[in-house]
Amino acid sequence: MTRKFIIVLVITTLFTALVVGFSWIYLSQLLRQRLLWADETASQLTNQLEYAASKAVPDLTSTRVDTENPKAMRTAITNYLQTDTNLNDMLESVVGNSRIIYDAAIIDPNGVAILDTNPALNAKPVPERPRLAVLRDAGFRHQLRLLYGPGTVYDVSIGLELDGQAFGSVRVGVSTVFLRNELTPRLQQAAFFSVVAIFCSLLLAAVVSNVALGPLKAIARNLDSASAGDLLPAEESSSEDEVGLVSLKIAHLGRQIRDTNQIFSALKDNVEQVMTKLQDGLMLFTRDTRVVLVSASAEKFLGRSRREILGRTAEEIFSDGTVLGAVVLPAFQKQRPLVQYEFDAADGRRVQVSLDFIQEKGTPIGALLTMRDAESVQRIEDEIEISRRLSASGRLTRGVAHEVKNPINAIVLHLQLLQNKLQQDDPDTRRYMDIIGDEIHRLDRVVQILVDFTRPRDLHLEDVDLRKILESVSTLAAPDAARHGVRVVQELPNRDLPNQDDALMVRVDPDLMKQAILNLVLNGVQSMTTGGTLTLKAHRDGDMILAEVMDQGCGIPPEAQEKIFELYFTTKGDKGGSGIGLAQTYQIMQWHYGSVEFDTIVGAGTTFRLRLPAAVVKPERRAEMTA
Repeated sequence: MTRKFIIVLVITTLFTALVVGFSWIYLSQLLRQRLLWADETASQLTNQLEYAASKAVPDLTSTRVDTENPKAMRTAITNYLQTDTNLNDMLESVVGNSRIIYDAAIIDPNGVAILDTNPALNAKPVPERPRLAVLRDAGFRHQLRLLYGPGTVYDVSIGLELDGQAFGSVRVGVSTVFLRNELTPRLQQAAFFSVVAIFCSLLLAAVVSNVALGPLKAIARNLDSASAGDLLPAEESSSEDEVGLVSLKIAHLGRQIRDTNQIFSALKDNVEQVMTKLQDGLMLFTRDTRVVLVSASAEKFLGRSRREILGRTAEEIFSDGTVLGAVVLPAFQKQRPLVQYEFDAADGRRVQVSLDFIQEKGTPIGALLTMRDAESVQRIEDEIEISRRLSASGRLTRGVAHEVKNPINAIVLHLQLLQNKLQQDDPDTRRYMDIIGDEIHRLDRVVQILVDFTRPRDLHLEDVDLRKILESVSTLAAPDAARHGVRVVQELPNRDLPNQDDALMVRVDPDLMKQAILNLVLNGVQSMTTGGTLTLKAHRDGDMILAEVMDQGCGIPPEAQEKIFELYFTTKGDKGGSGIGLAQTYQIMQWHYGSVEFDTIVGAGTTFRLRLPAAVVKPERRAEMTA
């Protein structure tokens, strides 16, 4: 049942109860008044009969009746009463003129009828009958049962004194049948008006309830509009009564809800974007340890989707017997924080777990669980360290290059002057001078390379399909690979198939990106001294584009793995390595907000992975660039 129906029902029931109560009181009072009237009527008749009987008997001392003889006196009195015309006429008129009197009688002290409206009962004992006061003083429901039960005669009596002595009584009988015939029309009329009043009260209650509660519909519509964020009526359109004030407050509340919803939606979108890009797995719990927020990375740590996790308690999530559950559940149960706890996951990864309990004014309101791959943390720290070293090396290189460049220029100038003066010398001196000049020019090129490596670059960014860059690199490296007996293989999504959404669009400087990948390809070719296959791969990985360069060379020794991206570090020794290529690749990836990482097995080869943010390009523009 709706709340409005319940309110209408309650109001109608109250109205009906009031009308029924008043009708009950009215009918009971009506019945009691009629019974009082019947008792008063019967009492008046008994008094009249008593008076007439006392007048019918003369003073017996003036007659020949022996007043000392009680029997003679009763006989004389009986004769006087039976023969008194006035008394007998009054007895007959009592029954004939009243609609409620059943009979009347004058009874002697022995209970024998002296005079009775029914002559057949004269000189016979009169049976005892209940007094009318029993019916008059009964409750309403008892009165109705007595009145509408089997027909009964109730007596109203008064003592009779004759010649100064008590002599029997005068009784008047009131029949319930006569009373019922007298009262029923009046009760039926009253009951009819009561039913009409009840029906009218029901109708009136329903009308009043609907009128009183009718504005609830408008309030409900305003609440629905407010919750849906729709526009509400203007403030000036609201009336000044209570309903108008409520509607006005709802309008204010609706505007606040709409503004709050907009802020919440924007905040939710921002949080979801941040949570999607986080590498750490985050889970936010409420006070009762239910999950309300899960990052995308948390799915990888738990091996379950966010849909399965959201809304569940910590006990439901971590009671699976895993190492993570064995660590986290006791912390939740004891409300004890975890600080950088590390353990080995089932897949062999080293995982760091942190659990912090959130409080507001000393009251716990939730908890935040953080999970991160320890290897990723170490890798990030390594990248930061490499960036720091490259930055320091760059500053040092720029300083050294500046200091070396000027002396080299002076040496070259004076060498040319010296060569001009020694043109007539012997050929051996000329040959030594040429060697000195070549070495100085080679030193100048090295310094220039350092300057170029550390100089900030202006990137010429373009939206390009990474497959085109990989294909171009493969073409450039093919001659050198052929000399080393290496076959370059491309495993890329086919660009010739129509209606294919496999474009690997990135926003990069094509020349620099080509140089970065070419450095990796040439290193891989040079590491395969006995030939083999070098594979180029690329595919989409979420919001990133992943390119892989896989060789079958000698691999990278463990002691060199932390230094390979450092400037001038090389494992080629006297084979011509400059130590600039990988450092340059690392630098170019940083310029493009990407990353480079590698996996290597000594004697089995190395795989370099380049990650670049995917470019957002319209479909028609993508078709033009991939054509």
